[in-house]
Amino acid sequence: MYVCWYNYGGQPAVAVPQSLAAAPVPPLVPQPVPALHHQAPAEYLIPVSPQTVLTHLGVPRKRGSEELMSHGAMVTNGTGLSPQLQGEMNDAKKVKLDSGANPPSRVVHIRSLPHEAAETDIVQLGMPFGKMTNVLVLKQKNQAFLEFQDESAAINMVSYYQTNPAQVRLKPCYVQFSNHKELKTDASHSFQNANAQAALQAAQAVMVSGNADEQTTILRVIVDNVLYPVTLEVLHQLFSRFGKVLKIITFTKNNTFQALIQFSDPISATTAKASLDGQNIYNGCNTLKIDYSKLTNLNVKYNNDKSRDFTRPDLPSGDPALDQLQMGGAPGMVTSPFTAVPGFGAASPTAISAAVAQGGGVPMAGFGMASPGAFGAAARLGMPLAAQGGSSVILVSNLDEEKVTPDALFTLFGVYGDVHRVKILFNKKDNALVQMADPHQAQLAITYLDKVRVWGKNIRVAQSRHAVVQMPKEGQPDAGLTKDFVNSPLHRFKRPGSKNCQNIFPPSAVLHLSNIPASVTEEQIQSWFSDYGAVRAFKFFQKDRKMALVQMSSVDEAIHALIGMHNKQVGENSHLRVSFSKSTI
Repeated sequence: MYVCWYNYGGQPAVAVPQSLAAAPVPPLVPQPVPALHHQAPAEYLIPVSPQTVLTHLGVPRKRGSEELMSHGAMVTNGTGLSPQLQGEMNDAKKVKLDSGANPPSRVVHIRSLPHEAAETDIVQLGMPFGKMTNVLVLKQKNQAFLEFQDESAAINMVSYYQTNPAQVRLKPCYVQFSNHKELKTDASHSFQNANAQAALQAAQAVMVSGNADEQTTILRVIVDNVLYPVTLEVLHQLFSRFGKVLKIITFTKNNTFQALIQFSDPISATTAKASLDGQNIYNGCNTLKIDYSKLTNLNVKYNNDKSRDFTRPDLPSGDPALDQLQMGGAPGMVTSPFTAVPGFGAASPTAISAAVAQGGGVPMAGFGMASPGAFGAAARLGMPLAAQGGSSVILVSNLDEEKVTPDALFTLFGVYGDVHRVKILFNKKDNALVQMADPHQAQLAITYLDKVRVWGKNIRVAQSRHAVVQMPKEGQPDAGLTKDFVNSPLHRFKRPGSKNCQNIFPPSAVLHLSNIPASVTEEQIQSWFSDYGAVRAFKFFQKDRKMALVQMSSVDEAIHALIGMHNKQVGENSHLRVSFSKSTI
């Protein structure tokens, strides 16, 4: 007989054979066990004396049920895993040996889930076995817990999936009993609780009906009070939180934006409707009204910004032509709802509303932009609806083809969002395509940079009908006109809640400098910036000398200085950061 301890310090576990109680103490040298076909042991078994075990291990620790909600580095199901999971194969090996470690429980533990797994996916695994009372998804761990009303249902589920491997979104996962007898959640996880209850209620509705095929998988979505653009990408990110979205068709009817969204299963559709119906995409606007569609399947012919079949990436776009240069604005081009309001400038999208955030915080890039505060006033003025559509790609025209480079556009447009790709058109080098991280950042760049004077010419910035900026194919001549910046360390908004999100201003003659080393003097800074024009004023911040303001003689010169000086190395490990300021000197 072997008694096994698990060492939480990251060391291999050891086992103590009772027959060796009086044996001499051997050295602690792990002996690897030969790998078995399709499985391997979860730990090393080392015959040592009890004295050695007590000397090297100390007293085993009993963990409380509160660790179930831990978000630390350790897997907290009490199954004896090492702190770091070494890939799916190691996870699979451990599960095969751990499957009998815990006695039967109403709570089932699911591991090795895909990152996009949602509560609805977990509920669907348990539906054939009985009524479920709670579900919890730990996305950071790629794990979940599912609680049944009766222990017999959990036993049937574990037994079934041991012989018929479970899959979630086509990825194998592993099912076993949890050592917790019940699943407890608290108020700090209210967003998860709301998702869980919606998924459980949807599953119960399907189970009561007795036939999931009778339940529709297609939702009809109407967006009212539109003040910010609603795009197919935004809808996909929002609705895919509740299950696998197969197809989306968007259209305008009776002057309102509408969409048809097809899920892979009725539970996901029901959960999405229960969670999002009547909620706002943004605070105070873009209200979702959701109902079931009578359609049984969506017929998508083209993959573009109006329709998408996510199961058919081979579909044509239906519009292969390049963007037309229309100075008055292309059809469907989104304009800021605040550009015509004096003093408002362009309010950026506010954080996702609390109701939508119940879905788990909605970590959608660009949605954390802070509003300058004019949102409510503009809404009361009854601003016209923004045109529908929207793309992450913007078309920049009337550039100085002798001076423009992908890096210069990356720096300038990076003030208003994270630039992923830049392409200067080969046959028309005074035009370029700039792909932002999302449509909302693209809209910010359009609002702030359209008609701005750059290199002596008023550039035009408008939305493109391209969904992405294509990189040149291998062997295709490009002459350095296309560049990918996705992994650039210079993105300003990659961290949610960054202060950069709260300091977005139109181009101005005053520039804000930060990350200035203590060794750099005012004279040095003025000398650097004088290469781009006349420096009218300069001052360090009184409380923080790492920051300063510099005023150029014009906005044009300030733009050139920002392009030239942002990320300039000014110390051994320091690079200057430059942005536009609303302050004056």
